[in-house]
Amino acid sequence: MKRAVCPGSFDPVTNGHLDIISRAARLYDELYVAVLVNQSKAGLFTPDERIEMLREVTAEYPNVRVDTFRGLLVDYCRAHQIGVVVKGLRAVSDFDYELQMAQMNYGLAGIETLFMPTNPLYSFLSSSLVKDVARWGGDVSDHVPKTVGRRLAERLPPRGGDSAPWRPEGE
Repeated sequence: MKRAVCPGSFDPVTNGHLDIISRAARLYDELYVAVLVNQSKAGLFTPDERIEMLREVTAEYPNVRVDTFRGLLVDYCRAHQIGVVVKGLRAVSDFDYELQMAQMNYGLAGIETLFMPTNPLYSFLSSSLVKDVARWGGDVSDHVPKTVGRRLAERLPPRGGDSAPWRPEGE
């Protein structure tokens, strides 16, 4: 059975993440979407909330498993018999960092890395940017799944500006 992992913080999951997840799910028998738990970083959403959102938005992919990990990704891969890490690349600057990680993972455990170029529609998109825009009342509905948009609107009361706060459709 061919297994791969798509790791990240997913705080929150974006349509860009889902693009990579859906494409990778077609390539592997099992795709693990692994949420990195980093105790030194305070996220907007707890790891459990991120897992719940990821399970909701990946429910249509029967071969996707959502999980968490702490520590080294290669240890997680060994424990789950995963031989490939799938990473989305938005720009050359992503490649510079991800190449170093890929080479380290290969050196430590022989774990391969598959780089997938992001759909150009999402080349600018990041969880940090989505949070910043939502925090200031901007409309992020084209950039996140509806369920994630609702949670962002609940979590981030808009601040600043005179414009009415953004709310997901139907709210």
